[in-house]
Amino acid sequence: MTTTPTTAPGTRPVRPRRSNLAVPGSSQKMIDKARTLPVDQVFLDLEDACAPLAKPEARKTIVASLNEGGWGTRIRVVRVNDWTTHWTYRDVVEVVEGAGANLDAIMLPKVQSAEQVVALDLLLTQIETTMGYEVGRIGIEAQIENAKGLIAVDAIAKASPRVETIIFGPADFMASINMKSLVVGEQPPGYDVGDAYHHILMSILMAARANDKQAVDGPYLAIKDVDGFRRVAGRSAALGFDGKWVLHPGQIDAANEVFNPRQEDYDHAENILDAYAWFTSAAGGARGAAMLGDEMIDEASRKMALVIAGKGRAGGMSRTDVWTPPES
Repeated sequence: MTTTPTTAPGTRPVRPRRSNLAVPGSSQKMIDKARTLPVDQVFLDLEDACAPLAKPEARKTIVASLNEGGWGTRIRVVRVNDWTTHWTYRDVVEVVEGAGANLDAIMLPKVQSAEQVVALDLLLTQIETTMGYEVGRIGIEAQIENAKGLIAVDAIAKASPRVETIIFGPADFMASINMKSLVVGEQPPGYDVGDAYHHILMSILMAARANDKQAVDGPYLAIKDVDGFRRVAGRSAALGFDGKWVLHPGQIDAANEVFNPRQEDYDHAENILDAYAWFTSAAGGARGAAMLGDEMIDEASRKMALVIAGKGRAGGMSRTDVWTPPES
């Protein structure tokens, strides 16, 4: 389960998003189940997982479910329909007016330009002002699902202070570039060397990190193949992504594990931070570089350790090995 969000000066809350559970907004049964699962984030879907005829009633179901509570520390998100449809404004108005006090973010799919994020920001601001909510509290998650969105991803990340995450939407993206595959998450047939998604993932990651946002990988549709999920999730985790969508409870533990550091890496990162703080202090000799076992550590080591330690802390990890200063 998640920990309490932390806020750095001048930034939005940094919330763990290792596991991001997709839940059809039209299914009360699945929504109720989601409240019991050990995920970092739940997003109630009004887009692809919700049939067109079911969308109006699903908005009401989502509002009632958010207001009923019981979500614990899970991040509460609603995915609305994209701006090219006629549903978007009603999605945002009904959900935010009805449950804005119990909503953490709106996910906007198929984002193609910064202007689409600005439009959502303006609408959210008007609703917050009208309803007496804290203006700017509700975040935006921008989903990149086509070539136009990827080309504009840096501008999209910059478009609003509300933007918290940039998300890769693989299925629609594959269709938008005519990728020769029907299997979402796996390499396309014939691409036998390297990773066909590497450029896409790195472009999203660079835009996210350059603008202090989180990066989230999209779904793996073979929900019974947990080993396959773990393998594909491991690639984006290795690059530095913060989490991945999960479509089934069977994928949750794998996501939480893959996007947490290994225990030995977490312990080592915390030990680097403790040792470096001591060695740079007067008691430790005010040294800029020192030896931690057989490893030299310095300021660069501290920065790398902060990343790993931060992920472990956000994931609720506990230390199993604690460094102590050498005796004088």
